[in-house]
This record gives sequence, structure tokens and C-alpha cells, in this order.
Amino acid sequence: MVNLGCRVNRVECDLIARQLEEAGFSLGPQTLADVVIVNTCAVTGEAEAKTRKAIRRAARMPQHPLVIATGCVASLFADSLAALAPNVRVVASKSEVARSAIAALGGSCAGVPLPPHATPTPTGRTRPGIKVQDGCDLRCSYCIVWKARGASASTPVEQVVAQVENAVAGNAREVVLTGINLGCYAHAGRRLPDLLEALLEQTQVGRLRLSSIEPQDVDDRLIELMAASRGRIAPYLHVCLQSGSDSVLRRMARIYTADEFAGRVERAYAAIGNLAVETDLIVAFPGETEEEFEESRAFCERMRFSHIHVFRYSKRPGTRAAELPDQVPPAISAERSGIIRSLSERMRYERACSFVGTDDLVITQAVGRGVTGGLFECTLDQPLASDALVPVRIARAAEDATLKAVVL
Repeated sequence: MVNLGCRVNRVECDLIARQLEEAGFSLGPQTLADVVIVNTCAVTGEAEAKTRKAIRRAARMPQHPLVIATGCVASLFADSLAALAPNVRVVASKSEVARSAIAALGGSCAGVPLPPHATPTPTGRTRPGIKVQDGCDLRCSYCIVWKARGASASTPVEQVVAQVENAVAGNAREVVLTGINLGCYAHAGRRLPDLLEALLEQTQVGRLRLSSIEPQDVDDRLIELMAASRGRIAPYLHVCLQSGSDSVLRRMARIYTADEFAGRVERAYAAIGNLAVETDLIVAFPGETEEEFEESRAFCERMRFSHIHVFRYSKRPGTRAAELPDQVPPAISAERSGIIRSLSERMRYERACSFVGTDDLVITQAVGRGVTGGLFECTLDQPLASDALVPVRIARAAEDATLKAVVL
């Protein structure tokens, strides 16, 4: 199974893998596979190019496997993907992928015992994700995902509660809630804070973590709930910025200003102890001047981000941004990306140092290693096995921002 793209794609891969296992099949190396599933990504032109490369590579394997392409590129450009090789089949609906693979493999082998897992997910992740929302109603000028995913839709609270309970029964200590636009979760009049309250009250999950969220959805109620959860909601926010320049944000058709973003993040910092805030940033968006780039860089430094996921803008046909004038040359794009990546590394180390002497909860992912509430890698002074949620005191930060901790 080949996964490209976002956290939601990873969660969907876990679900497909589980469905195949329940039918009696197992995951294996691509070089031996009878069927290779490629979960595609269309977020940028570069991502689509990687998708096509992955499909071609899988199709050329010596055993000549069936290659099933699914995901956003499959939804948008099914015919062109199917034309890449005669052994490529496009299944745009991810709910149909397992069924197509099972049919290709000769039918279900149901009744075969499921293989034991060292982790709560069949793909090896110790912190399972649960998709609670899909689709997007925003129309950012650089984005085509809303065309591939459709309108926003949310899973009923009761179904999410049941999925979290199942994850806990499978030894998950932390569960990550994901969505294409997670903050706009809405079902039967209940919003994201209502969902979180239900999960805290009705499940025994040790810790909940939010995946990426839009700035406008970091409201006072969410902040208060996170602050009052005593660590059961991870003190972590991935808030999508994209640019710290208001003029660039307007060209991106984002619906907030830099000051509005800062106000919400600063309120979160003030209320939630040991909060870590990550972000996404696009550099070299069409028309981005040196002044706008510097404005964005300085804004990022002001926000004390623990990590910046840096994206060099790549032209995505089918979006409004692809038609904008003054596309930035690749050399300038690469230079700006390097500047922000260096800034991100420095800021991550500074944020790591700020946690020294504080207490936290670590979810172990390997013997003696895990991640903190703020999603920092952490080594422990005891060789605890994976899938434990343990209280620790942060003793020091290494140069690579890995934290060293003492188990309490």
C-alpha cells in the first residue's frame, strides 16, 4: 500500500488495510504484492506528479500486480491514471477499494484469524486516526481538493464514540481526530467542541489529539475545553497559516488576517499550559514580493511555532492561483523555502527548551521512546514498551529538539 498526502489519507489507508485483513489477506512488501493500492494526492502539481510516478513504479514490478489507484487524483483524473499502464485500475471511491482488491485476489478468505499486531493499526501506527469529517466548503485559490472531496460532511457523534471505544479496546492510548476541514465538524447541531466533550465523557481514551485546523475554528470554547481537559486533549494545535502577509492571504482567498490568526493563537497560548503550535506555510505564492515574504517570515517567528511545514508553491492546473500573474521563479522559491526551514528548526529547538522542567504525558511508540503532548520526540529513562501513556518530567532538550524525560 502506497500512501501520498495528508493525515486523512493515512487514516483511510488504515481502514482499507483493516478491511482486507478481515477478509483474510495481509499486507506485504510491494515487490511481492499481488495488488498494490496507491492512495493519491492532488494538493499540488508536485503531489500529482509523485502520484503518477508511484503508479508507474508499482505497475512495472516484476510480478505485474494489479495497481488500484484511489484518492483525490483518481477522483479528478481517472482516465489519465487508467492510461498509465494496462494493469492500473482506478477506484475513485475509497469505500470500494477493499472490495475491488478482494475480488482481484480471488474473493474473501473470511474466517482466517487476524494476524497479531504490535501496534493498534495494521499499518504500524501507534496513534490511530479516526476520520470524523470529509470535504471542504472553502474555496482557497490554490486548492483543488474541494473538487475532489466534495462538500463538507461529518460523522455522527455516536459513531465517532463507538470508533474511539474500538480503538481503546485495541490498546490505543491516544487517538487522533482527523478531517479535511476538521474545525467545521457539524452534525445534528453539534460542533467540534461538542464532539470532544462526548468523547471525554463517554470513552476511556487516554488522550485525544486534533489534526490540522483552520484559524477561524480556534474559538474560545475550544480553547477552554482543551485547557480544562487536564491533558486528555493534547496541548497541541496545528493551525494552518499559509502566509503571514495579509496581501498574500487575500490572493489566496483565505478568510482571516494575520492579526486575527495571531489573536486566536495568543489566547490559546495563554490558556493552555505547555501548548505547542505547528503550522503550514506556502512560500513563493504567485506575486509574493520580497517584502511580503519577509512579512510572513517575521510573523512566523512572532508566533513561536514548534514546527513549520513548508510548501513551495507549485502550479496546480484547475485552480484560480494557476492563472495569477507573476509566478515566482523556482530558484527564488527554493531560497525562500530554505530560509523558512532553517527558521523552523531554530524555533523548534527553542520551543523544546521551553518545556525543560515541566511535566507532560508521553505516549510510547517504541521501547523507551515516544511523543509528548506537543508532538515532540522524547526518550525516557526507563525501557517502557510501546502503547503506554506515562507521566514524565522533561529533563533536557537535545540539539535536534528531541526531549529527554524522567518517568514519574
